[in-house]
Amino acid sequence: MLLLDEAPLGCHSTAMENVQSKETQGRVADAPTGHWVYRTLPRRFWPYAQLARWDRPIGWWLLLWPCWWSVAMAASAHAQPGAPILDVLPSLWTLFLFLVGAVAMRGAGCTYNDIVDTDIDEQVARTRSRPLPSGQVSRKQAWLFLLAQCLVGLAVLLQFNWFAVLVGFASLVTVAVYPFMKRFTDWPQLFLGFAFSWGALMGWAVHFGSLELAPVLLYFGSILWVIGYDTLYAHQDKEDDALVGVRSTARLFGDNTKKWLIALYGGALLFFIVAFANAAVPMPALAGLLAAAAHMARQIKVLDIDNPDQCLALFKSNSIVGWLIFLGLLGGGVWASISPSF
Repeated sequence: MLLLDEAPLGCHSTAMENVQSKETQGRVADAPTGHWVYRTLPRRFWPYAQLARWDRPIGWWLLLWPCWWSVAMAASAHAQPGAPILDVLPSLWTLFLFLVGAVAMRGAGCTYNDIVDTDIDEQVARTRSRPLPSGQVSRKQAWLFLLAQCLVGLAVLLQFNWFAVLVGFASLVTVAVYPFMKRFTDWPQLFLGFAFSWGALMGWAVHFGSLELAPVLLYFGSILWVIGYDTLYAHQDKEDDALVGVRSTARLFGDNTKKWLIALYGGALLFFIVAFANAAVPMPALAGLLAAAAHMARQIKVLDIDNPDQCLALFKSNSIVGWLIFLGLLGGGVWASISPSF
């Protein structure tokens, strides 16, 4: 589901050059160098790897975390002291399926986003060398690649119960609308949150075959978290976004970004706390939230919205937030299992 573009819309030239030189064919200006994708895959497959952003794993990690949080919260919900440890921890198979699904659907989302945004990418110096605007991949080929990734996601989804399958299909609405929102609203990050946070519902649905208040609260908290970290990301290219007509919360918040991040991150943590309480997860799970809160506070403290490199680094550091919350939930399950029963 992930639609996060992970590449600033740098725009320092307005010349329209859609044909790459032979020497640069197959390379994208804003793609990382030295990645395993370029060392192991034949050059003819590079454009597809770039469409799916296989060379930028932070996107699927951020898509994955709400899934893993939710299934870990479900596994340890209402855990009793002395419970068998396998009963209070998520199954490795379920975690693996979510991992495969996150990589596949994040790639599908990025491919779809590039298809929708080809007209914008053609106008931007840094994105003009991407597979679609540069002509390395045709629209038909991109659609076929998108379909292939969706089929992988479907294969994963069908491993779950039918209620979870229906919840998964419902997410497609949020996926479909997100790429268009930056043209019509200053809050495209909100719609990204709707799509990126859907895993908060999925994990619980997979474990229990139903939904309750706890995963819904987790979903709302994740939406606020996504708005916060993607605002950091959007600050990299706010000036260039203005030139090409792309709207964002970074442009909307401006110099008040730190205040907004306090509200967004604070609101996210409050939703998470109430979700954990509603699910009655073991108390030590709160340690993960406290550690995550400290990390979020540091992001806000050091943030310089006019430093693109720092904004990117802080954005990527949100995977640490994901780990802290997830490990806290696992720790809570382990604590319940080793606690003496009465």
